[in-house]
Amino acid sequence: MRNVTLVLNDGTKFHGKSFGYDAPVAGEVVFNTAMMGYPESLTDPSYAGQLMVLTYPLVGNYGVPPFTFEDNGLPTFMESDKIYASAIIVADYSEKNSHWNSNESLADWLKREKVPGITGIDTRELTKVLREHGVMMGKILFDDEPDNIPEANYEGVNFVDQVSVKEIITYKPAEGTSINKKVVLVDCGVKANIIRCLIKRGCEVVRVPWNYDYTDMEFDGLFLANGPGDPDMCEDAVKIIRKQMEKSDKPICGICMGNQLLSKAAGAKIYKLKYGHRSHNQPVRMVGTEKCFVTSQNHGYAVDAKTLGADWEELFVNMNDGSNEGIRHKTKPWFSSQFHPEACSGPVDTEFMFDKFVETL
Repeated sequence: MRNVTLVLNDGTKFHGKSFGYDAPVAGEVVFNTAMMGYPESLTDPSYAGQLMVLTYPLVGNYGVPPFTFEDNGLPTFMESDKIYASAIIVADYSEKNSHWNSNESLADWLKREKVPGITGIDTRELTKVLREHGVMMGKILFDDEPDNIPEANYEGVNFVDQVSVKEIITYKPAEGTSINKKVVLVDCGVKANIIRCLIKRGCEVVRVPWNYDYTDMEFDGLFLANGPGDPDMCEDAVKIIRKQMEKSDKPICGICMGNQLLSKAAGAKIYKLKYGHRSHNQPVRMVGTEKCFVTSQNHGYAVDAKTLGADWEELFVNMNDGSNEGIRHKTKPWFSSQFHPEACSGPVDTEFMFDKFVETL
């Protein structure tokens, strides 16, 4: 293993060893407090442009499942077609792995997809730095290549445009399942399990690019997917959502980035969280009730609920910091969640959001 140094943009340095692909890289350094789920997290397009720090100390002990695809084109065990995170940073990489579904080691997978991975980092101290300062840009440098310094930008980059599909893709339920409704899914960087959850409920899913004008298409409901980066970079998508809401009262549901885009269409402003929500155990309360749910989350921006239009209200709030976790229209079937009800990986406490959406179609 080659010696590497993680350098944050405030000058803080952490020394470790490379166990992934040997190449310097730069990106936004963020931390995830989940205890498992690194195959799903690494393949989540929402991590595009980011160096992912895992706070759970032991990583890699259950290996990586096979990268196989179903007949409908969806990956069997992953959340997209490749690794989207720019790098992974762990405290203790387990060179030996054991699991009934393990096909290769995490290190072999990273090398095959040319993604750096570093171990031996004090991730507890690194997380403290990020919590105190907030997420910041960082670089992974190889000690024996001091002049090979990568450059990267995160602010002002439209990562949604980079990860969204470029053409329309249609997914149909399994053979023998009756197709009840057609849903247009706006792909901002959608996780595969969102599509799985919809087709499992008998929906034909028409996946369109993030800036595609679907307002003249025939469909029963609109679904706004998750995605990476700053929602303020997606103004084209917001304009099309507004156009759809002015034209029709058809049901609309959004997840994560989808919550932010729907909120922007409702007049709200977005702000960046200090260090984001990336974990499997974020407590969320449904507004107006005492119901609280354990949720999976991955986002760095939030909706300023005070700026919502008069016809809108909060649907969920985060019990840790009071930030918005979802909105709904007061009279029309338009609602969203900032958390991930498809929760792959993570708790499935809130999968009822898909049931609620399908019931409104």
